[in-house]
Amino acid sequence: MTQTHTPTRTPKTRRNPAQTLDALLTRIAQEHLFIDTLETRNSDSMDFHDVSVWGVKEALLAAYQAGLAASQKAVQKAA
Repeated sequence: MTQTHTPTRTPKTRRNPAQTLDALLTRIAQEHLFIDTLETRNSDSMDFHDVSVWGVKEALLAAYQAGLAASQKAVQKAA
């Protein structure tokens, strides 16, 4: 007898916009600046980082592109 798997749908939960932004900024910091977290840890060695200017430039560009994509998505949704 062959069993078939019926996928269950996980209900989509809306994330708080602040949580979504925090997650995006954390991902950009991790990918471009090699910073694990943007949470304050009350330790100079953990809260201050040496980063390259090209890393900062790429992180800023990634944030700009994310904002541009979000605005285009909002325009399409409104149309």
